[in-house]
Amino acid sequence: MTARGDVRVPGAGPTDPATPRAYSVVDVFSAVPTRGNPVAVVLDADGLTSDAMAQIARWTNLSETTFVLPPVTPDADYRLRIFTPGAELPFAGHPTLGSLHALLETGRVRPRDGRVVQDCGAGRIRIEVDAARAMARVAIPSATMSPLSAAEVAALEAALGVALDPSVPPTVVDVGIRWTVARIADDAALLAVQPDWSRLVTEDRARGVVGTTLFAPSGTADAQVEVRTFAPADGVNEDPVCGSGNGSVAALLHHLGTVPTGGRYVARQGQCVGRDGRVTLEIDATGTIWVGGACVTTVVGTLRL
Repeated sequence: MTARGDVRVPGAGPTDPATPRAYSVVDVFSAVPTRGNPVAVVLDADGLTSDAMAQIARWTNLSETTFVLPPVTPDADYRLRIFTPGAELPFAGHPTLGSLHALLETGRVRPRDGRVVQDCGAGRIRIEVDAARAMARVAIPSATMSPLSAAEVAALEAALGVALDPSVPPTVVDVGIRWTVARIADDAALLAVQPDWSRLVTEDRARGVVGTTLFAPSGTADAQVEVRTFAPADGVNEDPVCGSGNGSVAALLHHLGTVPTGGRYVARQGQCVGRDGRVTLEIDATGTIWVGGACVTTVVGTLRL
């Protein structure tokens, strides 16, 4: 897939069609192409302005597009900027893992003792690479919790069109990116949710969150949790498989004692948008939450801007 010289991005630097920028699309949280969550990765982003990056993200029309730049701290391997079609994010899980996959595949980054450090808006992010299993996992930033008030819960239920399970207090979880996290009683009810998008945008903006992540116990043999993530205020009604959303669920469950230190589980996401992603969540001995999964490259080419 190659975007040729008819694509012109204001502020992008050179506009000579002979000046290429390496470009990949990586499917994240799946080893099977088209079953995970794709991220577009611009591997040569030097010279692109913020406006140009935002326009490219709108053009790819994926949930996230990333731009690889030289690191700004001496112990980092690279810097990553992450854009949705509507905004720049300080951190996100699936773009982090997908971008690293593209960097490793093209030989631009080499792990040191199986570890890589990424610079991004949320600071330095640790990533571990398991070459034998063709997987990687990212340590999400430490979480802070802000439970919703009764009035906020009622407004969110009205926007979602479903009752929330009171056994887990609906909470805004900040892991470098802010999600409202809530539990639904069972996976059938979760999969049937049909939000009122305009009302959900209003609720998300009122709480200053990027979106809402809902979860329920999974009825499948290979996953313990079912997840759906909505971010209509950022131009993504439903994110197919969301790393930071899943990490926020794990952070809340760990905070409540439901998942202990040393715990591990697998989440499934994407059924309602034709995907079948699997996300591995682990809480290590220090309480750090790791989000991991498989990646597969689906597109390799160049952008000519």
